[in-house]
Amino acid sequence: MSDRAALAAFLRARREALQPDDVGLLRGRRRRTGGLRREEVAALSDMSADYYGRLEQPRGPQPSEQMLASLARGLRLSLDERDLLFRLGGHAAPGRVRRGDHINPGMMRVLDRLEDTPAQVVNHLGETLKQTRPAKALLGDETAYTGLARSAHYRWFTDPAARLIHPASDHADQSRLMVADLHGARARDGGDSRAAALVEALTGESPEFAAIWRERPVLGPQCASKRFCHPRIGTLELHCQTLIDPDQSQRLVVYTATPGTESHTGLQLLSLLPDLPHAPSPGHAG
Repeated sequence: MSDRAALAAFLRARREALQPDDVGLLRGRRRRTGGLRREEVAALSDMSADYYGRLEQPRGPQPSEQMLASLARGLRLSLDERDLLFRLGGHAAPGRVRRGDHINPGMMRVLDRLEDTPAQVVNHLGETLKQTRPAKALLGDETAYTGLARSAHYRWFTDPAARLIHPASDHADQSRLMVADLHGARARDGGDSRAAALVEALTGESPEFAAIWRERPVLGPQCASKRFCHPRIGTLELHCQTLIDPDQSQRLVVYTATPGTESHTGLQLLSLLPDLPHAPSPGHAG
C-alpha cells in the first residue's frame, strides 16, 4: 500500500527544491516563490496538472509504476530518490541492473539545455526515454511505443515504415549498425536478459536480422554522418554526437549539421514546425 501523506510530502519537497533553471525553464518576473509550480512538474512528467495536484494533496488513486517513473524523470531524481518514491507509492523499487529506464539527473540537465536542438536519451536496447521537441519533429514521438516496439532495433526489422526515415541506399549499413549495437548489448547482459529476449524475437521474425546476426558484427566508434528523409523539409545530412552514461547504459544523442549547409538550415526549421510530421500509428505502437 502507498503512504499517501509521505508521498505527498516527498513530492512537494522535491518540487520546491527544484529551480526553473534546473529544468531549462525561464524564471519570469512574476514568480514569487522558489521551486517549481505544480503544473510545471506535471508537464515535465507527461501527466495532467489535475492528476499531479491530487498526489500532492494527497488524494486520488495509487500511482502506477509508469506514473512513478515519469515523476522520477520529471523531478530529476537520483536513483536512491527514485527508489524511495516507488516505495512511498506502494511499489517495489525497480532493479538497477541495466534496467535503463531512469535517466541520470545530470544527463537530464544537459538535455534541458538543448531545447532548440534535436536530442534524445536512448537506452542500450534502442528505447527512447526522452526527446526534445525538435527531435520529435525530426523522428516522430519515439516514446509512444510499447512492448518490443519500444526498441528502434525491433521496429527497424519488423516495421517497414520505420525505414522511411533513411534513404533506401543507406538501409544495409543501418541494418548492420543496429545488429552490431544489439550484439554488444546481448554480450554485456547475458542470456537471461531483455537484450537476449529481443535478439530471440528478431531472429524468429526477421530473416535479414538472423543473417546479419550470424556474422556477429562489432560496432566501433560511430561519428559518421547519416541522411534523414523528412516529409516536409527533405533530406538532411546530420552528425550524431553521443554522450554515454555507462552506469545507466544510456546515451544522449544530439543531431547537428554543418553550418552553412542546406541541412543546417533545414535543422533550424524543425523548431518552427507546428505539428509532429510522423508520430507512430496505433497499429505499430503496441
